[in-house]
Amino acid sequence: MMKRRVLIGLHESPGIGWKSIERILETGSWENAAEFTASDWVDCGLTESQAIKMAGPFTETWLEQREELIHRKGIQVITRLDEDYPLLMKETVRPPWVMYLIGHRSLLTSFSIAMVGTRVPTAYGRKVAELLTAELCRHNVTIVSGMARGIDGVCHEAALRCGGATIAVLGTAIDTAYPSEHTALYRQISADGLIVSEYPIGTPAHPGLFPQRNRIIAGLTRGTLVVEADVRSGSLITADSAMEANRDVFAVPGQITSPKSSGTLGLIKQGAKLVTSAEDILEEYGVAMVQDTSMKEISSEGNKLTEQEQHIYHMLEQSTLSFDGLLSRTGWDFGLLHSVLLSLIIKKQVVQLPGSIYKII
Repeated sequence: MMKRRVLIGLHESPGIGWKSIERILETGSWENAAEFTASDWVDCGLTESQAIKMAGPFTETWLEQREELIHRKGIQVITRLDEDYPLLMKETVRPPWVMYLIGHRSLLTSFSIAMVGTRVPTAYGRKVAELLTAELCRHNVTIVSGMARGIDGVCHEAALRCGGATIAVLGTAIDTAYPSEHTALYRQISADGLIVSEYPIGTPAHPGLFPQRNRIIAGLTRGTLVVEADVRSGSLITADSAMEANRDVFAVPGQITSPKSSGTLGLIKQGAKLVTSAEDILEEYGVAMVQDTSMKEISSEGNKLTEQEQHIYHMLEQSTLSFDGLLSRTGWDFGLLHSVLLSLIIKKQVVQLPGSIYKII
């Protein structure tokens, strides 16, 4: 628990970036960092100027105050030390050490696709975004985007309208709705979906933060769909992040005379899969992973899973888990979890390994 608190504190310390945290953690002796002198910080790989700045304010009292502030604002925190840190995110080049959450944490392990695009879409782009979002939501796919103007906002709104799940990854502090015109959208996603940010409370907005958040959008998802984008669109950064993480990239074709389609057409030329319907995306993953939510189940080899079985199945898609690990994550009672796992084994969806470890077949 202390290590987790220290990691959050390091992440929130001015002048301490991703690489600095990596160097500190590699030393293996940072659990008592709240008691470090400047010399101790230097031994952990910080420069002298960084060490001097850390030696004063980085105290147990300060760590407790930050923890209390986060709790008071109803914000959840997930760190690389936590068991439920998303495996897909962990497999990326530079996964965040800490992410802040508001809303339904369980969506982090749901089957998800990123949908991004231009901030100034055409009528065609908006219509396509709405149609594809609705189709994907009907197949139990969580829609992940950046809550920016344009295509991002259209996709979030369409997902909420049809009762689907959506995750907004912010390029601002977790408690800041940006742009301000999306304040109502921010509140609705907080209530019905999930807000995610790498940036702690009080982080000033800065243009350089937005490209960084794109790697999280790509990292949380199986693939990224670019709906409409010109050659300078920030959504192409998300596509690049997806390729860097070895994830699928999809693109919607547009008119060759439209500047708003130049980016997506370029992606298709580079090998992105052309998408004209949700089926073009879903067929890449197989029907065992996604099934129409009107049925509230998954289908595989003719076996249909209940909503509870589907929930466990999606968790095990992320990684193999012990019985105790599943018990902790679900919050279910022993008997319920045992019966659901037994049913999954009978349906040949899950296998039990020695040590009460479970994995999907």
